[in-house]
Amino acid sequence: MAILPPMRPESLFPLFAAISTLKGVGPRVAPLVEKLAGPIVRDVLFTPPQSLIRRTATTAALAQDGQVQTFVVTIDAHLPPQRSGQPWRIRGWDETGFVTLVWFKGHGPHLERQHPVGTRRAVSGKVERFGSEIQVAHPDYVLEAERIDEIPPIEPVYPATAGLPSRTFRKFALEALSRAQALPEWQDAAWMAREGLPAWREAFERLHGPEGEIDLSPMSAARRRLAYDELLAHQLALAQRKAGKRAQPGPRIVSGPLAEAAEKALPFRLTSAQVRALSEVRGDLAHGERMSRLLQGDVGSGKTVVAMLAMADAAGAGFQSALMAPTEILARQHYETLAPPLEAQGLAVVLLTGRDKGAARAAKLQKLADGSAAVAVGTHALFQDDVAFKTLALTIIDEQHRFGVNERRRLQEKGDGVHLLAMSATPIPRTLELTVFGDLDVSRIDEKPPGRTPVATRAAPTPRVPEIVDRLRSAIEGGAQAFWICPLVSESEKVDLRAAEDRAADLRKVLGPRVGLVHGQMPAAEKDAVMQAFVDGEVGVLVATTVVEVGVNVPNASIMVIEHADRFGLAQLHQLRGRVGRGMRESSCVLLYDPPLSEVAQQRLDILRRSDDGFEIAEKDLELRGGGDPLGLKQSGFPAYRLADPVAHRDLIAVAADDARLILARDPALTSPRGEAVRTLQALFDWKPASGLNDAG
Repeated sequence: MAILPPMRPESLFPLFAAISTLKGVGPRVAPLVEKLAGPIVRDVLFTPPQSLIRRTATTAALAQDGQVQTFVVTIDAHLPPQRSGQPWRIRGWDETGFVTLVWFKGHGPHLERQHPVGTRRAVSGKVERFGSEIQVAHPDYVLEAERIDEIPPIEPVYPATAGLPSRTFRKFALEALSRAQALPEWQDAAWMAREGLPAWREAFERLHGPEGEIDLSPMSAARRRLAYDELLAHQLALAQRKAGKRAQPGPRIVSGPLAEAAEKALPFRLTSAQVRALSEVRGDLAHGERMSRLLQGDVGSGKTVVAMLAMADAAGAGFQSALMAPTEILARQHYETLAPPLEAQGLAVVLLTGRDKGAARAAKLQKLADGSAAVAVGTHALFQDDVAFKTLALTIIDEQHRFGVNERRRLQEKGDGVHLLAMSATPIPRTLELTVFGDLDVSRIDEKPPGRTPVATRAAPTPRVPEIVDRLRSAIEGGAQAFWICPLVSESEKVDLRAAEDRAADLRKVLGPRVGLVHGQMPAAEKDAVMQAFVDGEVGVLVATTVVEVGVNVPNASIMVIEHADRFGLAQLHQLRGRVGRGMRESSCVLLYDPPLSEVAQQRLDILRRSDDGFEIAEKDLELRGGGDPLGLKQSGFPAYRLADPVAHRDLIAVAADDARLILARDPALTSPRGEAVRTLQALFDWKPASGLNDAG
C-alpha cells in the first residue's frame, strides 16, 4: 500500500511562511493579499500575471492614442482646478509638443512640490489624444528623468483589489520568487527533454518575468511545466487514495440464480453497454476488495437496472443494499422502479424518507435492523444515527456529487467494507474524468435502450414566444405535458426569479390554472408537492427556474421549452432535454434565444440539434469553452487548480495519471531518488491522499 507523504521538507519552509513575512505586508495589506492569493508565501508565488503592459518610448509628436507610452518632458506649468470636481493638470513639454498629465479626486498642491516647473520628468501611462492635445490621466510613473530605466518596457499585470494595486502585488510575487529554492527534479528526464520543459524554478522565473504575451499563454513551456507539476501532484494523491481503498477488504459477492431470474423477468434485454457495465461491477463485487466505482450514463441509459441487478446479487449472497437519492421525489421514483422486480423475486424493499414518522418509520427501521428487508431506497434519512442495517454490503449513491463526502461516508459506515457504486447522469468528457473521478473506477453506459423516442430539437428567437405558447396550448389540450425552464444565475437571482414568476402568470392567462412553478427559494416540501402534481398529471406545464431534478421521470411530458438557452452550458441543456422523450409521444425541445446569437452560441445550439450523445456533447462543450469552469464542474467536486487549466492542458491530464501510476508501481513507498523528489512535489501542492478533498468515493 502506498504511504502518505512525509513531513514537509525544510526546502519548502520559506514558501509555507505566512504572507505577513513578506516585506510590506502588514496588518492592513495582509487580508487583501490573502483575498487575492491565499494565506502563505507559496500562494503568492502560484499567482501568475494575467496580462502585460508594453511601454514604448516616444515623443508628443509621435504619441499614439490608446497606447501605453513613455515620455521625457520638462514641467512647463501647473494648472490647478478652477472649481470643484475639476482635475489638477500638469503641462509638460518635450521639444515636439505638449503632454498634459491629469489627476482627479483630491490630488493637488503636493504635485507642485514634487514636480516643480522646470524639472525634467520621465512619465509613462495610457495616451488619450484629443485633436492636437496629448493627455495622460493618472500616469503610472512620474520619475526624475535620470531614473527612466526604472520604468519597465514590459510590465506584467497581476490581479488587483481595492487598496492593493497590481504593481504592489508584483513586488510581493518577486519576493516570493526569491524565496523559492531550486528543488530536486521530480519529472521524468526523457519527458522533459521531449516537451522542451524548463526546470521548476526557471519556470517560475519565466512566469513572473514574461518577455512577451507568449510567456503568459497556457501553452508556453513554463506554464505547461507548472501545470504538469500540479496535475501530477493531484494524480499521485488520487492514485494513492485509490490504492488505499483497494487494500480494504470488502464482502465477496458472487452473482447467482436470484439476479439471473430478476434479469430474465425484465420486459426488455439489456443493451451491450449495460452488460459491459454490469460485468465490471460484478468483477469488483466478487474480488473481495471494497468496490469504488462510478457508473456514468446519459439520462435514460439504464443505470438503475444495472444497480438493481447488483442489489439482487448482494441479496442472493445474504447481504443488504441501500440506494440513496438527493431528493424525495427521486427516491420515490427509484423505489417504484426497483421494488416490483425485486419483490417478484421474494425480496423486501423499504422506502425511507424524511416523511416517515412514528410507528411506520419504526417498522421500516426494524426490517433493516433484523435483515428482513434486503434493500433500502431513500434520501438523507438513510444515514441518520438511528438507522441500522444487519448486513449492509452495497451502497448506491445517485447523483453522488449532490452529497457531501461525510454524508456518503456515514451511509457506508453502517456496514463493514461496504462497496460503493456511484451513479451520475452528468456527462463528463473523458479528458476530465481523471481529474474529477481519479480515485474511482469508471463504467460508462454509452448506448441508449431501444425504443427511446428521439427529441426533435430546434432553436427559436424570443419574439416567437406567442407562437410557441399557442402550439403549447394545443398540445396541452391534447393531453401532453410540458416543462418551461427559465435560467437562474446567482448574480441576478431576484431578477430571474421575478421573470419566472411573470412567465408562469402569463402562461396561466393563456393556458388556465394547470401551470405550476418551482424555484430554489421555495420550501422543499412545497417544491416536492408541485413536482408530484406534475408527475401525477395535475399540472400541465411546469415552469422551473432551477434545473429540473436529474432523473425525474414524467413519461407524459413531451415538450421542453428553455428560455435564454444561450445562458446554459451545453451539457446542462442536454440534461434538460433528457426530461422529455421518455414516453410514446413524439417529443420536442425548443431553445429560445435573444437574437443576435454569437458565433459560439450558434455552434453550441447546432451541436445540440445535431447530437443526442451526452458524452460527445460534453467533449464539444469543452472545445468551445476553452477555459474557465468547464461544464460548471466546480459544483461536482472539480479540483481548484492554481497553475493548470483543465481545458488548455487536458492533454497533460492522462499523461500525469499514467506517470502517477507508474511511479507508485515502481516505488510505492517513494524511497528512490525520484520518489524523494516526488514527496517534495506532493508537499509543495499539499494534495493529501488521506484528506476528504475532492474525494469522489
